[in-house]
Amino acid sequence: MAGMAFHDRAGVIWMDGEFVNWPDAKVHVLSHALHYGSAVFEGERAYGGEVFKLREHTERLHRSAETLGFEIPWSAADIDNATNELLARQGHDNAYVRPIAWRGSEMMGVSAQHNTIHLAIAVWQWPSYFRPAERLKGIRLDIAKYRRPDPATAPSMAKATGLYMICTLSKHDAEAKGYADALMLDWRGRVAEATGANIFFVKDGVIHTPTPDCFLDGITRRSVMGLAADRGYDLVERIILPDEMAEFEQCFLTGTAAEVTPVSEIGPYQFTVGDITRTLMEDYDALVQPKQKAVAASA
Repeated sequence: MAGMAFHDRAGVIWMDGEFVNWPDAKVHVLSHALHYGSAVFEGERAYGGEVFKLREHTERLHRSAETLGFEIPWSAADIDNATNELLARQGHDNAYVRPIAWRGSEMMGVSAQHNTIHLAIAVWQWPSYFRPAERLKGIRLDIAKYRRPDPATAPSMAKATGLYMICTLSKHDAEAKGYADALMLDWRGRVAEATGANIFFVKDGVIHTPTPDCFLDGITRRSVMGLAADRGYDLVERIILPDEMAEFEQCFLTGTAAEVTPVSEIGPYQFTVGDITRTLMEDYDALVQPKQKAVAASA
């Protein structure tokens, strides 16, 4: 399954209120979203048949659409119900979930006020974003040449498809050099995030993370910050300059796909997989995994 093309898989996809056979979930080549990036999406994970923080993701999908100037014609409850039914139909306990909303093909040009808004949801089995052995020893990051844009030039608070073009370019460049991913700076030259995950650092027992003023304040990011607070760890959101990375001892990424992933290297900077990183990895696993949640609740 992992090697199969995404357009040619078994099962169904929820699309515009109906379940359609996976190969038949198609859009027209003149869809506005294909030409102008007028689409928003979410990345979600199901553990044991339950999508982690589904409503938070759905509400963010709605907010992203509003930021791009359109309204999704299905309520949050409608989308949640469709997601849960789709997950059951596909028979996946552990899966990745991808809802996407986009402008259709009625108008072709920069203006598209009268285009139909479409919505589709797909789920598929997906293992760890990074190879397990690599993840445990810490992944290596390049430093990207592209930067997260000024919020005055792009809707950076939306999870919009067009904003990820530079992420794809940066990840491709990093992988071509043998790295797993890339660190992106913001337009001011400050540390921002990886291509699809938020970033944290540890120094002298204190966790530091960039202020999310030009990139997503991730749902996983906030969950891990809550776990850190539960542990009594000191955590600071602040401006982080690249040169500061030489002083940090630990580093890790957070995201729906990445979960909690240690980092061993960012360009010339080296990190160890220390106790705080390992503890938060374990705590996050316990938070999302049903069996571990049940054990924790009964303890």
